[in-house]
Amino acid sequence: MTGRLVIMGSGETAPTMVKLHRSLIEEAGSGPRAMLDTPFGFQANADDLTAKIQEYFADSVGSPIEVARWRRRDEPSAVRERALALLQRAAFVFAGPGSPTYALKQWEATAVPETFLDVLGRAGTVVLGSAAAVTTGAWSVPVYEIYKVGEEPHWVEGLDILGSLTGIRAAVIPHFDNKEGGRHDTRFCYLGEDRLEVMERLLPEGVGVLGVDEHTAIIIDSDADVVTVHGAGGLTLRSGGRTHVVPSGGSLPLGELGGLLSGVSPASAAPVVAAAPRTPDGADETGDATPSLRSVATELRARFDDALAGGDADGAMEAALALEEAIQLWSADTLQGADLSMARQALRSMIVALATAAQEGLRDPRALLDPVVQVVLEARARARSAGDYATGDALRDGLMAAGIEVRDGATGSLWSFHTAD
Repeated sequence: MTGRLVIMGSGETAPTMVKLHRSLIEEAGSGPRAMLDTPFGFQANADDLTAKIQEYFADSVGSPIEVARWRRRDEPSAVRERALALLQRAAFVFAGPGSPTYALKQWEATAVPETFLDVLGRAGTVVLGSAAAVTTGAWSVPVYEIYKVGEEPHWVEGLDILGSLTGIRAAVIPHFDNKEGGRHDTRFCYLGEDRLEVMERLLPEGVGVLGVDEHTAIIIDSDADVVTVHGAGGLTLRSGGRTHVVPSGGSLPLGELGGLLSGVSPASAAPVVAAAPRTPDGADETGDATPSLRSVATELRARFDDALAGGDADGAMEAALALEEAIQLWSADTLQGADLSMARQALRSMIVALATAAQEGLRDPRALLDPVVQVVLEARARARSAGDYATGDALRDGLMAAGIEVRDGATGSLWSFHTAD
């Protein structure tokens, strides 16, 4: 009996994956839950990231996770042996954000890859997201080197955990539907279509690309001989110029998965289980909603604006508090980037709007003043009708001193707020 390999396209520490993590941990059986800190081990804030991930699993998922420290391959032997001892007992192992090539350099020619396979061999669960997901195939994308440094498109050798578990050799690419670039193509883990096509031509014949969308997970169960897709997006298989997509809620036999990646199976093959119908809010009929922080912030900002426009102070406050709570929930996801900045800016704008409302009030000042001004205008009209123009002028001047300008017309007097020229 073997375990399950889970590949997450992104969001491995986001609210979107909480429910899936819970079920994976519950089904993994007894044994420690462990995380490897290697992919981000080179970062100056590695301690903070470790603490955030531990907080996510303890508070959001409800299952504390221990740290298998392996930030460098030359860690003191005692540190490395403690990490391996923990992994060798673990029923659930997690690794996520950072740099895939850094992780590969720290793991190659060490016991770590074999430890992943050992966990799977003991019917445990290995969850690899984002950077760690890139390492699972036979070939890996050097993301930073190509996207940030400007190196020519090329592959580096991966751990081939997928191949060792299933016999399927592929290049695994998370962030497959990334849209951070806006008008610039950052799909396919920031490669874009042009560079991906170049890299596909560099792969050996019969080897395809396995792409996992953001906030999406695929579960590879070799005992059940199936891969299932969960989350916001889908699983994309590219080989020989052909593309096959398995949407969220769908599944595929591993034999067909391997055939599509090698170019043997027809690209028109259908998934074994069709995707669950989607509702307008992005949830499937099982109730699994997978919004992004950006969509949550956009919805709450619209709710806030509607509340302010309607004079609903409590509604505006509730929307602002809900956004603050959402930012807190998503803060453990180290890959939010622009979404987190956008949400924080939206919250700041809400605070400014609340301060303005505190100064000026939520109701239209004209609506508040109109009944009083109309009484003055009626008194002025009566005075003028009686020939008491001095009183009429005094009432008009008094309104002007208060910032209210009166204009007389054929149908009566109209008023507006006086603005300085």
